Amino acid sequence: MSAWKDEKNARALARLNKALPAVFPKTVLAHALSRPLVPPTPRLAMDSYWRAHPLRADRLARALAARSGAPDGWTWRSSAADFRLPPAPYRDERFSLGRGHCCVCGQPAFRFGWHVDLWGRGEPNKNASWHACCVAAWKLWTAPRDYLAILRKAQGRVCPVTAKRLLKSGEVDHRMPLYRVWREESQRPWPELLSFWGAPNLQVINRDGHLNKCQDEARERAGWRLDEKRATVDGDREPAG
Repeated sequence: MSAWKDEKNARALARLNKALPAVFPKTVLAHALSRPLVPPTPRLAMDSYWRAHPLRADRLARALAARSGAPDGWTWRSSAADFRLPPAPYRDERFSLGRGHCCVCGQPAFRFGWHVDLWGRGEPNKNASWHACCVAAWKLWTAPRDYLAILRKAQGRVCPVTAKRLLKSGEVDHRMPLYRVWREESQRPWPELLSFWGAPNLQVINRDGHLNKCQDEARERAGWRLDEKRATVDGDREPAG
């Protein structure tokens, strides 16, 4: 097995060195060379780096979005069916900036999906529509449960809900539920909204604490639906006299 891995890595390293440009992010290259299986191309090395650092990708993607801001005329519209998806104005065809710009943050995308023009070309890569960091951030935002181990490590060993030791059975949760974000925070500037899907709003909590929290949230939503139903019924009634 070791001989097979050594042979595979030798071939991958030869391919990587052949394709590697004169300028390449040093941290990405160092990460690639430290992998059990070396990625054979610069683009795969870039993807591997950001997959291994989703929290770093989350911070960078939100910072790039803050640099872009929301496009003129865009407002966040959601529904009960899709409020779990983060708002992404540049993925909308009406506001898309086209090839060469990231559809998540709106900033120019350069070689290998990098977010900075390290190669001095002066223009974005017209074949790119995502930053490699924004791909990793989007996966964290839409499937945070896949990053349980990384979130546990970043948080430590204490459950923030029960104040007890965080067990191995801990589960990923949003501190502020996403249905409340839509109801209470929808008027915030777009880049700020992304933090509710990112690391600032993610936590790992023990299963019993998560169950109790979900029950409280379910009762809250049921109360809101009842209030809305009553308001609708009262609105349909004819005014007296």
